Amino acid sequence: MKPHVIASLIALSCFCTTALAQPRLSPKERVTALRAISTEFEKRYVFPELRPKIIERLNQLQKAGRYDVDDPLVFAERLTGDLRSVSNDRHLSLRVDPAAYAAALAAPDSDAGEEAYFRRQAIRDHHGLAEMRILPGNIRYLKITGFQWTNDASGTAYDDAMRFLKDGDAIIIDLRNNGGGSHGAVRYLVSHFLDPDTLELTFLQGSETPSQSRSLEHLPAGRLKGKPLYVLIDGQTASAAEAFAYDVQQFKLGVLVGARTVGAANNNTLLPIAPHFILSVSYGRPVHAVSKTNWEGAGVAPDVETPSAQALDAAQMHALRKLSQTPGATPEQLGDYRWANIAVEARMHPVSLDPAMLAPLAGRYLRSGAGAAPVKVTHRDGALWFAFPDLPVARLSPLTKDVFAVEGYEVLRVRLTGKTLEMLWRDEPAPRVYPRE
Repeated sequence: MKPHVIASLIALSCFCTTALAQPRLSPKERVTALRAISTEFEKRYVFPELRPKIIERLNQLQKAGRYDVDDPLVFAERLTGDLRSVSNDRHLSLRVDPAAYAAALAAPDSDAGEEAYFRRQAIRDHHGLAEMRILPGNIRYLKITGFQWTNDASGTAYDDAMRFLKDGDAIIIDLRNNGGGSHGAVRYLVSHFLDPDTLELTFLQGSETPSQSRSLEHLPAGRLKGKPLYVLIDGQTASAAEAFAYDVQQFKLGVLVGARTVGAANNNTLLPIAPHFILSVSYGRPVHAVSKTNWEGAGVAPDVETPSAQALDAAQMHALRKLSQTPGATPEQLGDYRWANIAVEARMHPVSLDPAMLAPLAGRYLRSGAGAAPVKVTHRDGALWFAFPDLPVARLSPLTKDVFAVEGYEVLRVRLTGKTLEMLWRDEPAPRVYPRE
C-alpha cells in the first residue's frame, strides 16, 4: 500500500461491515490471527519502544482466555479495545471485512486489488462529498462524510464542489462525524485555501527519509482564499478530517466550530489478517509545518465551542455577523444577511409564545381592490395557520414575538400586530400591510 495515502476511517473501525452472520472462528484461526497481528506490530508499529509492550499485553490476555470466543465480531471488538488501551492510539483496530480482505489478497504483489475496491467505494459514496447547499445569505455549505480519494475521479468531484463553494459569500465545510480517510483528499482540499507549494506536513516513518505534503500549484477550480471559512467538528471527527481542521487552525484559514476532535494523527495502513479481518496499524506520524507537532492524543480544539447539533447554526450566525460588517457589501446583500440572521437566531434561541397570545391574532385581513379575497389566519392545534388566496395553507412558526416564518416559503414572513397583517417579502424593501377586518 502506498505510504501516506490511506488512513482508515475511524468511523469504520467498528467491528463489522455487514449485518450477515459471520462464520465461527476456530481455535486454530484465533491463534493464527493473534500471531499475525503480533508479527505486524513487531515489524511496523510507529513507536518501536511500544512494540514489546503491546505484544506482551496481547500474549497475557490470550493466556487469560480473553480471546477464547468463536464470534469474529466479539474477537475483533476485544482486540481493538485492548490495542487502544495499551497504546492510546485510535488508529489501531481490527474489523471484520470479508470484501476488503478479499480485495487485499486479489493482487498480493501490488495495490491493484485494494485500489479497485476503494475506487468502487469512492464512486458509490461520491468521494465523501455528500451534500452541497446554498444557505440563506449565500453561504455555501459542503458536507464531507469521509476523505475518499481515487485518482482523477475524486479530483473531478472536488473540482465541481470547489466551483460551487467559490461563488458563495462565505463557506461552511461540515466534518462532523467524519472518521477520516486519504490524505490525498485533504491535500487537494486544503490547497484551495493556501498559496502554491506551501509545506503542510512532513511524514516520519522510522529510519526512512521523511516525505512532505505541499499544497498543489495548479487547481482547475482556482483558489478560494479570502472568503470567510467555517469548519464544523465534533467528537467523531478523526484522522484525515482532523488533519484538515488542524490545517485550518494552524494556518489561520478560518474558524473551527463545534467540539474537540478524537485525537488520531498517526499514519496507518490496512492489512489483511486471515480468515477475514482487516488490521489497522500505525506506521508513521505527521509533523505540521507550523506547530512542529500534531494532534495525536489531544485532538483539535474548536475556536467556537458549541454542541455538535448546534454547530451549523453557530457557524451561520458568525458568518452572517462577519459578512454584515464587510466593507463594500451592497444594500441587497445586507438585507439578505439580516433576513437570514433572524431565522438563525430563532433556531439558536427559540421563541415560545403563550397559546393565549396566538388566538387573538386569528382573523381575516383585507386586501385592497374590488372583490379581492381576504388573507385568513386561523388558530388550531395550538398554532396559527396562514391562508393566502390561491396558495396552500401553511403553518406559522414564531421567529420573534410578532414575526412568523411561513412554512414552505423561505422568501416570505408575516408580522401580526393584532390590528394588521404585514407580508414581508425578502426582495421587497417595504411590507405589504393588510388591515384586520
